[in-house]
Amino acid sequence: MTDSKYFTTTKKGEIFELKAELNSDKKEKKKEAVKKVIASMTVGKDVSALFADVVNCMQTDNLELKKLVYLYLMNYAKTQPDVAIISVNTFVRDCEDPNPLIRALAVRTMGCIRVDKITEYLCEPLRKCLKDEDPYVRKTAAVCVAKLHDINAQLVEDQGFLDALKDLLSDSNPMVVANAVAAISEILETSSNAQPSLEMNSGTINKLLTALNECTEWGQVFILDSISNYIPKDEKEAQSICERVTPRLAHANAAVVLSAVKVIMKYMEVLDIHSDYVTMLVKKLSPPLVTLLSAEPEIQYVALRNINLIVQKRSDILKTEMKVFFVKYNDPIYVKLEKLDIMIRLTNQGNIAQVLAELKEYATEVDVDFVRKSVRAIGRCAIKVEQAAERCVSTLLDLIQTKVNYVVQEAIVVIKDIFRKYPNKYESIIATLCENLDTLDEPEARASMIWIIGEYAERIDNADELLESFLEGFQDENTQVQLQLLTAIVKLFLKRPTDTQELVQQVLSLATQDSDNPDLRDRGYIYWRLLSTDPAAAKEVVLADKPLISEETDLIEPTLLDELICHIASLASVYHKPPNAFVEGRGVTRRSLPRNQSDAAVGETSSEPHPAPVQQPTVIPGVDSLIGDLLDMDLGGPTPYQQQQMLSQLPISAPTPSGAVDLLGEGLDNLLGGGGGGMDALGGLNDIFGIATQSSFYVPPQEVWLTAVKGKGMEVTGTFARRNKQIYMELTFTNKAMQPMMGFAIQFNKNSFGLQPATPLQLQSPLPPNQSASTSLALNTQGQIQKMEPLTNLQVAVKNNISVFYFSCQIPLHILFTEEGEMDKKDFLSSWKEIPSQNEVQSTITNVQHNADTVSQKLRNNNIFTIAKRNVEGQDMLYQSLSLTNGIRVLAELKIQPGMSNFTLSLKSRVLDIYPFIQQAFDSILHN
Repeated sequence: MTDSKYFTTTKKGEIFELKAELNSDKKEKKKEAVKKVIASMTVGKDVSALFADVVNCMQTDNLELKKLVYLYLMNYAKTQPDVAIISVNTFVRDCEDPNPLIRALAVRTMGCIRVDKITEYLCEPLRKCLKDEDPYVRKTAAVCVAKLHDINAQLVEDQGFLDALKDLLSDSNPMVVANAVAAISEILETSSNAQPSLEMNSGTINKLLTALNECTEWGQVFILDSISNYIPKDEKEAQSICERVTPRLAHANAAVVLSAVKVIMKYMEVLDIHSDYVTMLVKKLSPPLVTLLSAEPEIQYVALRNINLIVQKRSDILKTEMKVFFVKYNDPIYVKLEKLDIMIRLTNQGNIAQVLAELKEYATEVDVDFVRKSVRAIGRCAIKVEQAAERCVSTLLDLIQTKVNYVVQEAIVVIKDIFRKYPNKYESIIATLCENLDTLDEPEARASMIWIIGEYAERIDNADELLESFLEGFQDENTQVQLQLLTAIVKLFLKRPTDTQELVQQVLSLATQDSDNPDLRDRGYIYWRLLSTDPAAAKEVVLADKPLISEETDLIEPTLLDELICHIASLASVYHKPPNAFVEGRGVTRRSLPRNQSDAAVGETSSEPHPAPVQQPTVIPGVDSLIGDLLDMDLGGPTPYQQQQMLSQLPISAPTPSGAVDLLGEGLDNLLGGGGGGMDALGGLNDIFGIATQSSFYVPPQEVWLTAVKGKGMEVTGTFARRNKQIYMELTFTNKAMQPMMGFAIQFNKNSFGLQPATPLQLQSPLPPNQSASTSLALNTQGQIQKMEPLTNLQVAVKNNISVFYFSCQIPLHILFTEEGEMDKKDFLSSWKEIPSQNEVQSTITNVQHNADTVSQKLRNNNIFTIAKRNVEGQDMLYQSLSLTNGIRVLAELKIQPGMSNFTLSLKSRVLDIYPFIQQAFDSILHN
């Protein structure tokens, strides 16, 4: 008889009966009772009243009964922690049981019971199980370390479990290695300050590759994912790893194949792109990806989403495999659409003929959505392959002749784009398009047709009659159609003013007086003002040459694409969004492909000096990737009460503009350049008159962070400053649009230092066209922290009445140097000795024309404090300290040879990632 009988009971007084059975002397009766309890718990009944009775059943040799009791404990321990503590002794005893299954079961259950009192007793049994003679126990204990880290990370670090976990990577059993890798990966992903000792190195990777061949398929996935996060030291190591991973491409499991593809895709970035080895890898990647397309539809879809990314990154991998993406009649619609998208990406001059023939076939199918996409794909082919544009246009005309309504409408939409791509080339077909005016009932198709009529009004004899026919139901049209109709009639008037004056007056009146749509009214007023004041200017504006549309308008932004390539075989590659866009509550680190060795060095525990990264702002991927962080954004601006409160808190004296001339800066440098006494005196002045000396703080020149093109007329320039122990973002907004801007708000994404606005954005509102407004936005470091690449990257969203815009900028690290960074000489000396010598890096600062005292003063003005100064063999040695807002302390030694313009800078810190940015800060300050 099956156990289903336990789920059908509805007796009253059941709890009392179960209590009696649980305390029975008969083992079989106890077992039956526990099964009934678990069944009741499974269907949602509250059986917590039986907690003590069920716990008493733990002391048994029956493995099945013990599993049931442990299952009950995991469910109810949180609600009754005081009673759960009585089970600890049994757990500890079970961890030393001769049966390895019971030992593993005990340590697994203790890891799942998230009760602090029980967690304290878990450490010793877990330590023993990590070194158990049975591999099943060891692999269970490895996963338990990750669970314990999630409960109490500090406890895991203090007890040395991280080192024990790393030792398991050398285990003789491959499944133990796989579980250890899975646990380490989990810890690194969920911990914002994971131990550097857990980072992979060459030796560890070699051990993982050795275990790879003997693991189960899911063990291989964990190992491959871990290897993909390792950045090889050089090209030779990357090639060696690729050779050992390549056999996994022939695995039967799709997840293993995709994980192997991810490793190879990442490592190809390190290899010479023109080498024969890379050519060979490209050839090897194609067959396994093609094989995935013969699986069931769900796996096909996942494979296709990943292939879409791979094709965008390296189209040569599948350039000869076009036919495998041809749609089959029995493919689900989601597979069909994805195949269609990849076909377009792979289309070139060589295969355009077979692609067009295939697309024309698809356009005659019964699935309306698929037909629409197919017609649109023909237009994309025309835009992408110029040599085949004429053939594509001919194909579209053939489809229009079918008179199928939705086919005609899609064809007109894409022909509009073809006209924009190839002006004055295919306008002879306009007459054919105009024959189908009466069949257009979709807003996008109607708007496209109106655009064509307006753009080529001088070639269409009855253009005024056609546009007037649209005007009859103006108020009932979609906004998209109304806007397009307004512009088209104005174009027509500028081309044929004599016989269309009444028509343009009619549409302007409808747009400005009878419409409630503010966009339509604004555009109507602009046209009215242009036409009434300066018709010549109106002609230049409205009839100006339009920029040609690009070949691919739906390509993923390169920075986001690089990150998604790092997440192949995960949900991120299916959603085409970075993990932090849809995973909450995890410290998901932004990943990017290694560009070269110097870029790859960030985040490694190498003792080699790291060159400063190029300060090149990256583009934020798009609204989807930041939506999670913008949900709590105050888009409404401050209330009048808040404005009044903020105004009342402003300092009486306005801050010195960043561009103001420092009249005393160089004078003091020269005056006090005589010796150390002057420096000490100035140090006292700094302490007493901190505000006065802050005027010498180095403020980088403003940079363009958001261009007017990307900001729809709003240009944002900015820099960072530090005044009176407060960090500021100096912003200048310029309105280059034709309408006022208002309702400004600003929000930062999570970043490496927790920077966030301390007050709402205060800016002149409304900001008239062709006007600029500047503001100082106070910042604090109390925001959410997430390590960025590069470390100083700051992603910003700015909102106004037009839209929300995104840009990124680089934080100059010296604005985070605190005024409390000065150390006592004894503390400095002891700290210097405590930091390992391998943490010391050296770099050269070139072309500095200052003496030691001037250098010391400049650095002190920027919160880099000189602790001591020595002269060794004619060479000045400055020993300095600084502290960041997040508590990281950095010690420095600056060697200055009199008469020489090159200085040697040595840095020591426990955090290696910040070295390139500290070096850059020294360089910027000393060259200011």
